Amino acid sequence: MKAPGWLLPALALVLGFALGGWLAWSWQANAYSKALAEQAEAYSTDREQAATAVIDWQGEQQDARRALEDRQKASDETHYKELRDVQSNQVRLRDKLATTELRLSLLLNTAASAGRCGVPATAGAGGMDHGAARAELDPAAAQRIVAIAGDGDEGLIALAACQDYVKGVVSTK
Repeated sequence: MKAPGWLLPALALVLGFALGGWLAWSWQANAYSKALAEQAEAYSTDREQAATAVIDWQGEQQDARRALEDRQKASDETHYKELRDVQSNQVRLRDKLATTELRLSLLLNTAASAGRCGVPATAGAGGMDHGAARAELDPAAAQRIVAIAGDGDEGLIALAACQDYVKGVVSTK
């Protein structure tokens, strides 16, 4: 049996289409693979740059936080020293008042005694002080006044510490 004359060219044509399709498919797959690899590399580079930027930002934030903590520590030490000094001065003052080594006195209002021509109602002991008339406070009252003044000093020191803290926090933002 003899094959018809058109079968060989048809077979060659089908074989040519198959070979051409396979070549086109291989070339397209290679081109897409290359494009996908480039895209993956670009994405990887972008992610790496973003990660580096985040790490750098975190380092800057940590440095700023450490600097703020150092400033706050120095400020706390300063305020604590001031508080201890005020408290020790207050204790010394109380001790001096308790041992009568120190007396608190206050100025008398001499304008209220204007009807008596500026002469005090009671005779005072002679002394070197020719200033205004003074009255001595009871030691217990003097200690209460010193305690109140000490509490006020401690409050002012605490307020100054809070203000320094707020200034430090606000200046870093």
